[in-house]
Amino acid sequence: MLLEMKNIAVNYGKINAIRNISVAVPEGKIVTIIGGNGAGKTTTLRAMSGMLPITAGEITFEGKRIDHLPAYKVVANGIAHVPEGRRIFPDMTVEENLRTGAFLRKDKDAVEEDLEDVFTRFPRLRERRTQMAKTMSGGEQQMLAIGRALMSKPRLLLMDEPSMGLAPVIVEEIAQIVEEINANGLSVVLVEQNAELALELADYAYVLETGNAAMEGPADELHGNEHVRAAYLGL
Repeated sequence: MLLEMKNIAVNYGKINAIRNISVAVPEGKIVTIIGGNGAGKTTTLRAMSGMLPITAGEITFEGKRIDHLPAYKVVANGIAHVPEGRRIFPDMTVEENLRTGAFLRKDKDAVEEDLEDVFTRFPRLRERRTQMAKTMSGGEQQMLAIGRALMSKPRLLLMDEPSMGLAPVIVEEIAQIVEEINANGLSVVLVEQNAELALELADYAYVLETGNAAMEGPADELHGNEHVRAAYLGL
């Protein structure tokens, strides 16, 4: 198993945000975490990437404990996080934003090759490489956030609400990008409010409700589950 969370708990002060959460991410698969607002999806993802300390349980990546590591060391171990809201650097150019994703890397020649790969994958970023990031559309900024994460050369990509606030045609484009990235061997954990999209893309799914894991299973099975269809798919 590439990444495993076992019986994780995270607190915000005295408030228990998530409790007893266990998630397993196999090599080369897309795993999605769905649920309503406040269910604990983003908290779970931030615990995976070291952005939030856990108060119980353990997280292993490639068989090694990582839950005690600061976020930058989690990145160095091969996990990249595309945060909710994109969080690009607005007053830096597209290329400068992308290069920040590789700030821990020492293999400078390979960084240049990977930058070229990102520009090949996202032609619009090449066209706008000297443009300030804040002047780009929401879809272009999401591509930039994904490209920046890829520049760290991760084994696992964590994506938090990549479709948020985007037009349907751009959502389809982002979905295709996720599929292509995964087809090239990169494992993905996808947190999505758009449960229909998430279950279409994923191999396996977890449903969180008020900080607890309410359900899990193959994504196609959960897509057909009556509770999931009524609560999250509007069917």
